Amino acid sequence: MENSTEHKEEFTIAFYNLENLFDTIDDPETNDDDFTPEGSKKWTPRRYKKKIKRLSKAIRTIGNDDVGHPPVILGIAEVENHEVVFDLINSSSLKEYNYGIVHYDSPDERGIEVALLYRKKYFELLESRPYYIQFEEEIGNIDYTRDILLVKGKLNGELMYFIVNHWPSRRSGEYKRIKTAELVLKIISEIKEETENPKIIIMGDFNDNPTDKSIKQFLVTEEFYNPMESIFAKGDGSGNHKGNWYLFDQIIFSKTFYQGKHTFKNANIYDKHFLKDKYGKYVENPLRTYRGHWYQGGMSDHFPVYIAVDKNKKNE
Repeated sequence: MENSTEHKEEFTIAFYNLENLFDTIDDPETNDDDFTPEGSKKWTPRRYKKKIKRLSKAIRTIGNDDVGHPPVILGIAEVENHEVVFDLINSSSLKEYNYGIVHYDSPDERGIEVALLYRKKYFELLESRPYYIQFEEEIGNIDYTRDILLVKGKLNGELMYFIVNHWPSRRSGEYKRIKTAELVLKIISEIKEETENPKIIIMGDFNDNPTDKSIKQFLVTEEFYNPMESIFAKGDGSGNHKGNWYLFDQIIFSKTFYQGKHTFKNANIYDKHFLKDKYGKYVENPLRTYRGHWYQGGMSDHFPVYIAVDKNKKNE
C-alpha cells in the first residue's frame, strides 16, 4: 500500500543510468562475460543483490525533498534484460510503489538497454515501441547501439510522450550522436503527425553536455526547453571524468508542457551524500560499483537527474 502522506499534487520525473545492471548469468548472445562469478569482475549473486538494494534505495528517495515520494516516471539505462528490472522494482524499497516496466531487448553488443518505469497509480500506459539504431563503419562492419524507447501514456489523465535515450559513447565519434539526435527529431515528427501540440519529454544519457552540438544545435529546437543547461552553467554535473564534471544525463521537455495539466517547478541533480565516494582522490564523485576491475560496492558512476512538476489546476 502506498504512503498516504504523499503530496498528491506534486510529482517527479527522473532519469538514472544504473551502470551495468547485469545479472550473474552468462548470455551467449552478448558480451557480458565480465559480469559472471567466473568473469574478470567476479560478479557474484551477493554483489548483484547488494547493487539492487542500493539502487532501489536511491530511486525511492529521488526528489523526496521536493515532493515527498518516489518518481512517477523513471527512465533508466544500462540494464541487461527485463529480469534485472523486475528484481529492481520488486525490491523491498520499491515494491509498495507498484511500478510497471516498459523494456525491449536491443541489438547492443554489450547487451545493455534502456527502459521506462512508471507508477501505475499515476500513469496509464497506452503504447510503446523501440527504435533500433545501427551505424555502418568504414570497413563495412555494422555497429549496433542501444535502442531509443518511445512510450505513450496518460500522466494523471494527461496525454504525454516519453523518449528514453542512451546515445553512443564519446569515443565512438560525435557524428553518431548527431545522427541519433536526427532520429529523435524524426520520432518527434511522427508524434506530431499523430497528436496536435503533443507534450513530449526527452530523457537519457546523451554522452554529450547540454551545450554540445548534438544537443544544443540539433535536439533542442525552439519548441523545447532544456532545464539542465542552467545547471551545467553553474559547474554542476551528474558524472565526473578525470576531475571534470559533465552533465550527460538530461531531461528536456516541449514548451507545450506549460499549456497542460502539469507545471514545471525545477530541475535537479540528485547527489545526496550516500550516493558519493567519501574518500581519496574520487571524493564527492558518484560511488561506482566498479572502478576498472576493482569492486567499490556503490550504486552507479552517474547521479540521477529529475524534474519536479505539480498539477496546474487552471488547465484541468
